[in-house]
Amino acid sequence: MRKTLVTAIALALAGASLTAAAQSGPATPATPAATSAAMVTTQLPRTAKPSHYTVEVTPHADKMTFDGKVSIDIEVLESTNTIVLQAANLTFANSTVAAAKGKPMAAKVTVDADAQTASFALDKPLKPGRYVLATDYSGIINTQANGLFALDYATADGQKRALYTQFENSDARRFIPSWDEPNFKATFDLTVNAPADEMAVSNMPIATSKDIGGGLKKTTFQTSPKMSTYLLFFGLGDFERATTKADNGTEIGVIAQKGKVDQAKFALDAGRDVLHEYNDYFGVDYPLPKLDNIAAPGQSQFFSAMENWGAIFTFEYSLLLDPAVSNVNDQQRVFTTAAHEIAHQWFGDLVTMAWWDDLWLNEGFATWMEGRTSQKLHPEWDIDKTDAAYTSRGAMGQDAYATTHPVVQHVATVEQASQAFDGITYGKGSAVIGMLEDYVGSDNWRTGVRSYIKAHAHGNAVTDNLWAEIDKAAPGKDFTQVAHDFTLQPGIPLIKASTSCAAGTTTVTLEQGEYTVDRPDKTPLKWHVPVALRGSDGKDVRVLVDGKAEVKLPGCDGPVLVNAGQKGYYRTLYAPAQFKTLSAGFNKLPVVDQLGVMMDAGALATVGLQPERDMLDLTTKVPLDASPDLWRMVAGTLGGFDDMFDGDAKEQAAWRKYAIARLSPKFQQLGWDNRADDSSTTKQLRSSLIAVLSAMGDDKVLAEAKRRFAAFQADPKSLSPDLRRTVLGIVARNADAATWDTLHAMAKKETSSMIRDQYYGLLAGAKDDALAQKALAMALTDEPGATNAASMIGSVAREHPDMAFDFAVGHREQVDKLVDSTSRARYYPRLGAGSTKPEMIDKIKAYADQYIAPTSRRASESAMTGIKTRIKLRAERLPQIKAWLKQQKG
Repeated sequence: MRKTLVTAIALALAGASLTAAAQSGPATPATPAATSAAMVTTQLPRTAKPSHYTVEVTPHADKMTFDGKVSIDIEVLESTNTIVLQAANLTFANSTVAAAKGKPMAAKVTVDADAQTASFALDKPLKPGRYVLATDYSGIINTQANGLFALDYATADGQKRALYTQFENSDARRFIPSWDEPNFKATFDLTVNAPADEMAVSNMPIATSKDIGGGLKKTTFQTSPKMSTYLLFFGLGDFERATTKADNGTEIGVIAQKGKVDQAKFALDAGRDVLHEYNDYFGVDYPLPKLDNIAAPGQSQFFSAMENWGAIFTFEYSLLLDPAVSNVNDQQRVFTTAAHEIAHQWFGDLVTMAWWDDLWLNEGFATWMEGRTSQKLHPEWDIDKTDAAYTSRGAMGQDAYATTHPVVQHVATVEQASQAFDGITYGKGSAVIGMLEDYVGSDNWRTGVRSYIKAHAHGNAVTDNLWAEIDKAAPGKDFTQVAHDFTLQPGIPLIKASTSCAAGTTTVTLEQGEYTVDRPDKTPLKWHVPVALRGSDGKDVRVLVDGKAEVKLPGCDGPVLVNAGQKGYYRTLYAPAQFKTLSAGFNKLPVVDQLGVMMDAGALATVGLQPERDMLDLTTKVPLDASPDLWRMVAGTLGGFDDMFDGDAKEQAAWRKYAIARLSPKFQQLGWDNRADDSSTTKQLRSSLIAVLSAMGDDKVLAEAKRRFAAFQADPKSLSPDLRRTVLGIVARNADAATWDTLHAMAKKETSSMIRDQYYGLLAGAKDDALAQKALAMALTDEPGATNAASMIGSVAREHPDMAFDFAVGHREQVDKLVDSTSRARYYPRLGAGSTKPEMIDKIKAYADQYIAPTSRRASESAMTGIKTRIKLRAERLPQIKAWLKQQKG
């Protein structure tokens, strides 16, 4: 599953100014995961397990209900008269259990709604052996992405309704009574009775299809491989499909609503290229006969795509490219989403974590693979020059708080499993993999990964299973110790570096501490930290820091760079003299190291370990001809500091005058419109500069955006795809009532579901309080669509966190229907997380105390900690920033 919270770049940029609260829960001690099946967490009795499901489903889309029949081949492991499995919002009839060739025995079904279980009780105990549990059942079609759900969308011919499933992490039980936990793998035969004029799709190709009268057809799919329930998929709608062939014969397809499949051509080609790359990388060919990617209108607040085996589900905005509106950012999102989800076909689908404690094995690895694959297959995007810095720093803004957690974390409940899909699981997981691969070498790493995949194919695994294979491939590296340090405990190492010189040799002293935002006096944890250094001779030297280390480098002239290449997951604090030397030679560093030095300086200044002027001075050293990525960092940094002046109009005006003067020459050099030789990073920089300058009130930029919007209304083609979203975003943010009404009219008449969703998102971005209130009120109507409403409230929260939180809590019963049930514990606290008002802390606490189970308060604790810390640090940092600004004037 690919989350939609923030990109690694946004996380890394935000880390210096702490504009986002940590999104995780209290740290808990971790121990190496056990591999015994009996020790894998389960919420079911261990008396029986499934081996095969035969399922027949008849959806009634008009009534938002469905009927089902299932027979489950089970093995009873211990004598029992009750079979317990998971079920949610299902009703049962005609339930039986039968031994092979035996007479079916009637079973009485008892449902426990709170535990989400159904118990099938028999008059006499079943002896250990093989049986078939059969039952008829019925359920509901949801409006959010839980279980079987419906998405309505506008077309030129009117409203359409399509059906899809979303089962991760624990919603297959809403579609089939089942052992709905990853360690209970089984095979599936799925049959669907549905309208004959609609396309049905599942994990496997169609085996048979026949008309059954009444405008219906019965479609049966081929038997699936052995897999976890959360990977099963079913979709139904007015679809069309385009295909291509992979070089190993796999049929690759994209499925979209009729009239849109051409917009998936880029994704189709991406699927072919990525599959070729992964077949080689993993050393095991993709094992299914086909790999579809299914586009769906709408959105979720929590994910953009899901890795169902052979039938990836993806929201349209991450799969389709509309030439009228899509830009290079959209291309990158489509490709990285495909690369992420296809990586899951091995890491997650073929080999599945035993329980949600090891979710990072799925998500961290897929996140790392998407970055690696994007660099290799799309070098024109220049990701390889900067990605290591963004990846290594991306999760640190969250991991530096007391509310963080280890990469391998204990998960006890369904709600906790939902909360595990966070920046630590994805971002830190990816960063740690990048560091570990760099430590053992890419060839050794791949050898270990291939062995792991082969050893656990079609089964379940824990993190230590992977470490064991890497250890074999890279003996003598103390690998497992390093890996355990970074995955079984939370937090970020801090490497303190100082130098001395004698007889033409530089001695670098490295001492390990811990970087933390909200616990300055805590006793540091200990890590074995792989560190790469580069001295004046330009050669990298590697050392494993266990508390303290000394390294000798030739020569005494020039700076010493720590974390050369920026793949290490740690912050670096240089001694003042060393940082001064490094700063003097800043423009001679590779771009990735310039970014890393800036990110560390900003983060360390945030908590008082380094002067604010160090980071600010670095922003002044960037010349006009510097890398676009470096200029994006400068723009993001100055824009982040601007937020700190909110509430102080005079000081903010002074800061904006300086920041606009600093950024404007670069923007003037680029101009508003693309040039033929513009790189993708140049196009991205142009949009970033426009966005930052407009946010700081640059009159020229605001006027030009307004002019271009007026031209766009007369001729939509006048606004290029590269600028379209940026310009419309500026107009929406600064909208008056008339402009808001114009945007509203555009949204209502739009027939493209993807563009329509964008317009409703724009309506929620206004700074004006009254317009924000209108957007909130609209979110509770049917107009924006069931999956847009919660996102609209979330968008309002970016400018008005207090207003959005109060509104959502005040209309809780209505808003609850707009958010999937296992994600409410995250949704509400995050609305208020951006507040700068102390009273929001009490509001979030009151909400959590009343509505969130004590075991599911990770997001609320994080939001409260983030607000409190941000207020404290702002008061400490602003005087330094103001003093530096006065020096610039002088």
